[in-house]
Amino acid sequence: MAKAQLNYRCTECGWTTAKWAGRCGECQEWGTVTEATAPTGVLRALKPVSIGADRAARSITDIDTATVSHWPSGIAEFDRVLGGGIVPGAAILLSGEPGVGKSTLLLEVASRAARARSRVLYVSAEESVSQVRMRAERTGAMHDHLFLASETDLATIVGQIDAVDPQLVIVDSVQTVSSSNGEGLAGGPSQVREVASTLIRVAKDRNLPVLLVGHVTKDGSIAGPRLLEHLVDVVCQFEGDRQTALRFVRALKNRFGPTDEVGCFEMSGDGIVEVADPSGLFLSRTTTPVSGTCVTVAMEGRRPLPVEVQALVVATTAPNPRRVTNGVDSSRVAMLLAVLERRAGIRLGDKDVYVSTVGGVRLTEPGADLAIALAIASAANEKAIPHTLAAFGEISLAGEIRPVASGKQRAAEATRLGFTTRVDARSESIREALRVAFTAAISDRERELDAAF
Repeated sequence: MAKAQLNYRCTECGWTTAKWAGRCGECQEWGTVTEATAPTGVLRALKPVSIGADRAARSITDIDTATVSHWPSGIAEFDRVLGGGIVPGAAILLSGEPGVGKSTLLLEVASRAARARSRVLYVSAEESVSQVRMRAERTGAMHDHLFLASETDLATIVGQIDAVDPQLVIVDSVQTVSSSNGEGLAGGPSQVREVASTLIRVAKDRNLPVLLVGHVTKDGSIAGPRLLEHLVDVVCQFEGDRQTALRFVRALKNRFGPTDEVGCFEMSGDGIVEVADPSGLFLSRTTTPVSGTCVTVAMEGRRPLPVEVQALVVATTAPNPRRVTNGVDSSRVAMLLAVLERRAGIRLGDKDVYVSTVGGVRLTEPGADLAIALAIASAANEKAIPHTLAAFGEISLAGEIRPVASGKQRAAEATRLGFTTRVDARSESIREALRVAFTAAISDRERELDAAF
């Protein structure tokens, strides 16, 4: 028989080539091109397997879901992101940048579950058990039902699961565990695929929830093959700026709940603390109105958050005025500057403009356009906007104000926090919004004078 022709195929996208290449020519992934037998076009006949009574297909109405209901992890913000808690048999992947607090959060989840009389196995492939214990003592995560193991071999980890018989398993991290059945070094595409598929199969067969920690690449995506995100049930992303103590957990994929929820946490010297009401974290503490500030209500998932936008406008003689932004999109600010100059008659071409948010939060939604524009106009005219005013709305190139999503939720949150004046899509244009904002400022100043005299 003629020898089967060999070619090379990308394990990620299926791209084929006659010669081996270190990088896929289609999806541009490194180390995914492996040797494979070229398809012959002939399908082998499969012998049907007899199905026993325990594996026979059943009607969907006869299947009991009581065993797969959510059980609380003990951290309300984490349960919010998961859709109510941890589902037995679920595979959950938590990714984030180095040092953001992934291990600290999961160690806290492990200790809360252990306090609820659940046996928890925490497998650290990056730290020794003494290092994990030291961190647990600092954060108060000590409990007799929390078992630690430091293993990098997949077979040994499965053996630890058999020995401990836990109700929750945490593996930190999936990129540092290797299997003898896989090829390449730990963290490679084949190894990550083998480790993840084995742990997920253990989770499904034993109805055992497994929490996996995932590394990220330079661009913020999860390291390893994209198949990893398809295999797991839930993908959570842990975000946060190292310059601030605030952390966010977002669900990018969730088979058991919504993907638009956000959990808010704060890092401290004693570990990680959930923030149930982060409304005041992104507002300045001054009580005197200052020009160049305006409050908006942004949506983080389903949660409305008041955020203060600050702007500073300074005259300059430089041929190219500076445009510096922090926490907002620079291209969006450039567009708003053009709209203010063309539609509202505010000259900004010969001035440096600085725009920033309070608390390190990042605004990416168009609903913050109106607050940014009002803050810039307030700084340019040296007219302060009162603290009782909140603004949200999208601004078009024609200077029109468009309504934004979740407008009723934003308005209700603004009312709850004591904002008596609201500027939104009810103002048809940017000129009308500016008139309402500065009229409110004059009225607020008149009330202060009346109260003083």
